[in-house]
Amino acid sequence: MSKVIEGLYYSESHEYVRVEGEYGYVGITDYAQNALGNVVYVDMPDVDDEVTAGEEFGAVESVKAASDLISPVSGTVAEVNEALDDQPELVNQDAYENWIIKVEMSDKAELDNLMDAKAYEEFCAK
Repeated sequence: MSKVIEGLYYSESHEYVRVEGEYGYVGITDYAQNALGNVVYVDMPDVDDEVTAGEEFGAVESVKAASDLISPVSGTVAEVNEALDDQPELVNQDAYENWIIKVEMSDKAELDNLMDAKAYEEFCAK
């Protein structure tokens, strides 16, 4: 069973958001990194780029597949996790510690469209 953390918000495309004030830390879930296998590259937007909920903002590539990253929230990219440029495998080691982008959220009400940990666990079990 993949690790799911309470207090995060989850999307059907297997991204999560950890909310801290006006910011959301977005990454892929443990379920997603398990499905992908060894991550070899993370394509990230630039700081100050706009992201839109439900739209692509980058991609994660593994030895066996590439997967688009779909933003669970809208806003402005405040920071990217530069450690992933040199060490994309950090996503495999701990998907929740190694977020991909930090977004200044423009509409926190969008979080209502995402799943909590229990709902995400049920979604993954299907």
